Amino acid sequence: MRSIEDVAARKMCTGCGVCAYMAPESYRMVDVLAEGRRPLPIRPVDRGPGPEAPGRAPREADALRACPGVGLTAVADDRPQLDGWGPVLGMWEGYAAPESLRYAASSGGAATALAGFCLEHRGFGGVLHTGARADIPYLNEVKFSRTQAELLEHVGSRYAPASPAEGLGLVEDADAPSVFIGKPCDVAASHKARALRPGLDAKLGLTIAIFCAGTPSTRGTLELIKALGSDPEQLKSLHYRGEGWPGEARAEPGERQLSYDASWGGILEKHRQWRCYLCADHTGEFADVSVGDPWHRPTAGDPGRSLIVARTARGVEIVLAAIAAGVLVAEAVPYDRLPASQAGLLKVRGAVWGRTVALRLSGLPAPRYRGLPMFGIWLRKLTVKDKLRSTVGTVRRIGRRGLRQRSVVEEYRP
Repeated sequence: MRSIEDVAARKMCTGCGVCAYMAPESYRMVDVLAEGRRPLPIRPVDRGPGPEAPGRAPREADALRACPGVGLTAVADDRPQLDGWGPVLGMWEGYAAPESLRYAASSGGAATALAGFCLEHRGFGGVLHTGARADIPYLNEVKFSRTQAELLEHVGSRYAPASPAEGLGLVEDADAPSVFIGKPCDVAASHKARALRPGLDAKLGLTIAIFCAGTPSTRGTLELIKALGSDPEQLKSLHYRGEGWPGEARAEPGERQLSYDASWGGILEKHRQWRCYLCADHTGEFADVSVGDPWHRPTAGDPGRSLIVARTARGVEIVLAAIAAGVLVAEAVPYDRLPASQAGLLKVRGAVWGRTVALRLSGLPAPRYRGLPMFGIWLRKLTVKDKLRSTVGTVRRIGRRGLRQRSVVEEYRP
């Protein structure tokens, strides 16, 4: 993969949008109906075969360097590591103090509570995150909330393509440090970008990653809307979760609601982009704080809880300060809560090693991971059947998913 165009064409794109931030004169993010958000070249020219080739703009080379689709390298430092889960300096289970936020959020509202704390108590300039488009509610767009009220307008999960990293320029241009909330790949993109842009590095005050099992395409959302008995052209709002934990999918107008298992497990997860099957970081190892569902406990009758993992000293300090300020209600928990809450993700990480090996042996590109343990997990945690599924099964997917054919970025226009 020698260019951003290559990354998209070879189905390695995560859709994060960092290339559009790094080289806005060269790429803009668009929605591709069956795949996700993808970079569309603004001025297609012959830029040569590699990032240093004559004619390739320096910003385009930096865009490729910042791309998480190409691969990730773990930070080499002395932080304690939880085997297979990345650095962990602290872990809590809790929820946002306001009951209204806790109820409306996808789980306990911890991510929103932490972001709001930074705005109101730390003088942060804003929060870069994702929300529904006002004109087309089933599509996402970048939001930069400067007030608590703006932040609360976009509470809840968005199981649809989103490119929050394309808005990192808003963080860089802000008068004060800002919070960035995104999927693990989005936060990893911001991590790579800040190493190339000192101005961005100075303004990223806190990064929060949401645990992620993959991004469904817009086609998946349209199928969900149909199952809810709604019409995309008449849609006023779409909620994938919330109003309880985990809550039900619902649309306005809509004839019915669907449980989380029926909406995610029955519809959306079948539409995940191929790159998500090659992801080694589902819990935000490159973030200051990562947040997800504590699935180890029953959800019935619980208004919502979040598992909160601090990955850096900055993350620990802000979580503890938010608890002390009464913004976040949380108690420290043993570190085994993470694998207990996300029981299947360790095997997924091992399977990724088998998938990437199978792709390379088949002459196809795969992301390169350095410092993220994978082979040992594949060897120890996967059954023989799982090992075969990750390798032989991947070879079979090559034909079914058309992995040898280059994708064409065709903008979806509702």
